[in-house]
Amino acid sequence: MPRGRPRKRADKKDKKDMNNGANLGFEAQLWAAADKLRGNMEPSDYKHVALGLIFLKYISDAFEAKRAALLKEELADAEDPEEYVAENVFWVPKEARWSHLQANAKQPTIGTLIDEAMQALETKNDSLKGVLPKDYARPALNKIMLGELIDLVSGIGMGEEADRSRDILGRVYEYFLSGFAGAEGKRGGEFYTPQSVVRLLVEMLEPYKGRVYDPCCGSGGMFVQSERFVEEHGGRRGDIAVYGQESNYTTWRLAKMNLAVRGIDADIRWNNEGSFHKDELPDLRADHVLANPPFNISDWGGDRLRDDLRWKFGLPPVGNANYAWLQHIYHHLTPTGTAGVVLANGSMSSGQSGEGDIRRAMVEGDVVDCMVALPGQLFYATQIPACLWFLTRNKNPGASSSSDAAGQESAWRDRRGEVLFIDARKLGHLVDRTRREFADEDIAKIVETYHAWRGEPGAGAYADEPGFCKAATLEEIRNHNHVLTPGRYVGAAVAEVDDVPFEERFTALKKTLAAQFAEAEELSATIQTKLEEVDAHG
Repeated sequence: MPRGRPRKRADKKDKKDMNNGANLGFEAQLWAAADKLRGNMEPSDYKHVALGLIFLKYISDAFEAKRAALLKEELADAEDPEEYVAENVFWVPKEARWSHLQANAKQPTIGTLIDEAMQALETKNDSLKGVLPKDYARPALNKIMLGELIDLVSGIGMGEEADRSRDILGRVYEYFLSGFAGAEGKRGGEFYTPQSVVRLLVEMLEPYKGRVYDPCCGSGGMFVQSERFVEEHGGRRGDIAVYGQESNYTTWRLAKMNLAVRGIDADIRWNNEGSFHKDELPDLRADHVLANPPFNISDWGGDRLRDDLRWKFGLPPVGNANYAWLQHIYHHLTPTGTAGVVLANGSMSSGQSGEGDIRRAMVEGDVVDCMVALPGQLFYATQIPACLWFLTRNKNPGASSSSDAAGQESAWRDRRGEVLFIDARKLGHLVDRTRREFADEDIAKIVETYHAWRGEPGAGAYADEPGFCKAATLEEIRNHNHVLTPGRYVGAAVAEVDDVPFEERFTALKKTLAAQFAEAEELSATIQTKLEEVDAHG
């Protein structure tokens, strides 16, 4: 598989206007139309209504495309469910096919028909059991709105070839997830990590192949972006195996639908106890872990896990789960595995309840590879400043085995005794009054810096950049009491030097200051005159 510097491959089809929404503005137009239909309905309720229909349209389109192909084959049975399962296509009974719902969109019974369609799908497909929304018939749901929403969704991908239509539906589903996260604000952020943050994590870790794991997977965005990364860099879907766990049942359902719409076969587990107390994949060792755990959770039940084997670097405090997440994630890495984790900024410097001791043990154990300080306002759920931790079990790739996971890194340099610090707080741009995003060039700057420092072939030579990045030794980190805040290490940016001699600049500054003093005296005299006039007329 091609290696070297990451690149975002532009899909030429996405760069030109195409009918029925292949152009880049279509998702936004569709979102605006769907949001208008929502009326006074809460986004948290409408989310499942809209996403459920998009999902239904997707699997119905995939089924119909496979059915059409089977009808052309003389020996194939287009009504045999096994023909579809073999191609990773869901079997869709007649009452669940989109054409049936579209034909009855204006009937007052449409809500009941959708519920019956969802139930039929779950009955015929074991992997969908308990996943699909089935409350479209409830009296509070406006059936006229429902019919109009079906008409709107019916137009997605119309006239496109089957594969292209399904890709568009996947993009729309992903865009709607983002839209609902924004509309729900803090609650929405619990299930969705902004795409630019996910892209940054994925492109830094480069999950070309192997096992990818997320212990708090939300709606599955890390997995979607990982699969996309593999495909954009010459690999095949299936080069990575996806594993995850989620404790919120509603969010788990969103993840299952999101991955199905993207055609990703994944092992996503749910239980309401969570990854700490009921690890569904205790024996899993992943080549890559990507995670955005909830920040600073205090009620994680740490008092019941005092003797857990996962706490290799120290006992995490009962009142904050940050260092429990880091150690749980490290525990699940292979001997050559790497992880990228989003955490609150406080995790880089806190010394409370033994957190400083755990951080020291992790640094001295040489498992911290890179720290990235992020700009504010990146997340829907919180304004708490955040950072990225990159962990690794092996900074000396030359000592790796010849396995696939190790082999792809064998050309990297020996990084033992070093940690890369990146201060990205000045990057990104505001997309609205409350939220910021990384542009492509921001992501490229961070990613290429990390890959150059790791010594990847084709990534170029690494150099410290004052104000942005610094490769620090363990001794330097010890001098800072094992605090990992990048700002402590990168220093200040070098001021731009102009070619004007100091004498000329000093003379110009004196003239400017004299003019400002004169203006201030004139303004003061005017104010005094006005005050005297007021006093005279008083």
